[in-house]
Amino acid sequence: MGRFVVRRLLWLIPVILVVSGITFILMHSAPGGPWDRDLSARQVDPNTQRLLNEYYGLDKPLWRQFVAYIIGDYNKDGSFKCGLVCGNLGPSYRQRGLTIQQILFMPPEGKNFFYSRFGYSIRLGVYAMLFAVILGVPAGIISALKQNTWADYISLFIVTIGISVPNFVIAIFLIIIFASWLHVVSIVPRSWDQVDVWILPAIILGFGTMARTARLTRASMLEVMRMDYVRTARAKGMAERLVIFRHMLKNSLIPVVTMLGPSLAALVTGSFIIETMFGFPGMGRAYVTAIGQRDYSMIMGTTLIYAVLVALANLSVDLTYVLLDPRIRLD
Repeated sequence: MGRFVVRRLLWLIPVILVVSGITFILMHSAPGGPWDRDLSARQVDPNTQRLLNEYYGLDKPLWRQFVAYIIGDYNKDGSFKCGLVCGNLGPSYRQRGLTIQQILFMPPEGKNFFYSRFGYSIRLGVYAMLFAVILGVPAGIISALKQNTWADYISLFIVTIGISVPNFVIAIFLIIIFASWLHVVSIVPRSWDQVDVWILPAIILGFGTMARTARLTRASMLEVMRMDYVRTARAKGMAERLVIFRHMLKNSLIPVVTMLGPSLAALVTGSFIIETMFGFPGMGRAYVTAIGQRDYSMIMGTTLIYAVLVALANLSVDLTYVLLDPRIRLD
């Protein structure tokens, strides 16, 4: 297993190069630049734009800018500034004086790492995944065991809504109900230190994953229920609870885990709309703002972080296979 993990981690290198190259090309192909307007929405004069381009190296050819970002380049004073290979994601062009690492990973003074933008997004994604698993897996099991009953029909109705309706539409309805009518939650909380303010964003973000988890669990359980070893276990007089959890559920979870791994990365990386709607201080909101402001370093750095999270999620899925089914070997 160790060799497999090392080999998969080494594959991250070409993945990062390809993702960074595609992002770099698309980013510079879009019209406009980081100096079109400053933070006060006033036009930056051409002389200031020229000086800023020289300072940040944006006056160099595109191929050299890309090499400088990945490997590094020499400054005007002759010193070498290392790039992505040294973990340097570059400076922000809009939040001047700050690097991408400081913006995404540095928490406010007196707070721990989980209060950084990256920490907020990770926490929201984990809460959404917990909601999806805690509700989705039992709903799928009950729906399969009670096939063609009212419990199955209610579960399928909720699943259909979760799969077919976009999460921002669900968000609007829940905000109207719980914020405008019932006044249970605040649309844009003043502080995210309280647990209750996380409930609504986590439910909205994880609702689609919960629906897909329930549907896949139900389908897997219905398939496993008809297997010979399940009938044999019941014929031997094994308790129904043991048949469900030891034989049926464990084998049914393999396709579910296959879906949940990338889904966790998607929940962390795909919360742009939810973070914007709730004024959430996470990476997704900063990413959307950076795209509008053409903050090239922020776009590149956040995209690469998302790519690494997706790759690590896929790796965790492969490792979980071994725990669920001893017949699976990675080496």
